Amino acid sequence: MGKRFSTNSILKVKAALVLVACLTFAGCTKAPPGQSQDVAFDPYERQNRKTHAFNVALDRNLYRPVGTSYSDFVPDEFEDMISRFAENLSVPSAVVNSVLQGNIRGAANDTLRFVVNSTAGFFGFFDAATEMNIPAGTQADFGQTLHVWGVREGAYIELPVLGPSSERRTVGIIVDLFTNPLTYILDFPENVYGTAASVSSSLSNRGRFSDTIDSILYESADSYAQARSLYIQNRRFKLGNGSGGEFDDPYDALINPIGEE
Repeated sequence: MGKRFSTNSILKVKAALVLVACLTFAGCTKAPPGQSQDVAFDPYERQNRKTHAFNVALDRNLYRPVGTSYSDFVPDEFEDMISRFAENLSVPSAVVNSVLQGNIRGAANDTLRFVVNSTAGFFGFFDAATEMNIPAGTQADFGQTLHVWGVREGAYIELPVLGPSSERRTVGIIVDLFTNPLTYILDFPENVYGTAASVSSSLSNRGRFSDTIDSILYESADSYAQARSLYIQNRRFKLGNGSGGEFDDPYDALINPIGEE
C-alpha cells in the first residue's frame, strides 16, 4: 500500500528547502570583479582535473563498454520506451520545482502530461501527450529554481561519476533527490524504478552517441576544458531560455550521465 504525505512531513520538506536556499545564498563562491560571463569560473581547476581524470578512466573501463554493449544488444524501440518511462517518472519533481518558481502554467502542463502519459501512454512507455498536442514539459529542477530565486551560479565543479556541475547545481542535485512526490507515495521497490530507468537511459545514450562523446573525451586536445565549456553553454542556455528547454544535443550523455538535469 502506498504511503501518504502527512502535514508534518510537508512542513519538514518546506523547512529543508528554505534551509538549503539560505545555505546556498551564503555558500556559492562569488566570481571576482571583471570575470567574463562567457567563461566558467573555475577556482578549483586543479582538483577538478583530477576528478575529470577519474571520470574518464571510469568511462573507459566501465561506462563506455557497458553502454556500447547495452545499446548494441537492446532494440532501439525498447531503448526509446525506457527513456520515455524514465522521463515520465521525473515529471512530478518538475511540477514541484515549477510551483516553487511560480510557474503555475508550466506546473499545470506538466501535471497534464504526466496524467495522460501515465494512463493513455501506459505508465509513460509511450508519449501519448505529444500525440495529443500537449506541449513539451518544463524539465524544471531545483538548480533552476535556485537560479529563479536569485542564487548565483558559483564555481564550476566536476563531480565524481556525475560529471560537470556548479556549486548551485550541485545543491540542486541533492535537493532533487527529495522533491519527487513519488518517492514518498510509492513503496520499495516501486520508488526506485525511476532511478533504474534513468541509469538504463544513460547507458543507452552513451552507446548511441559513442563516436561523438569519444571525440571529446579521447580525441580533443583538452577534454576537461571541452567538457566544461559544453556544460556551461548547455546549462546557461537552459536557464536563460526560461522554459526549461535544453539543446537537443548528443553531448548530453556526457554532460548529464544519469539524467539529472
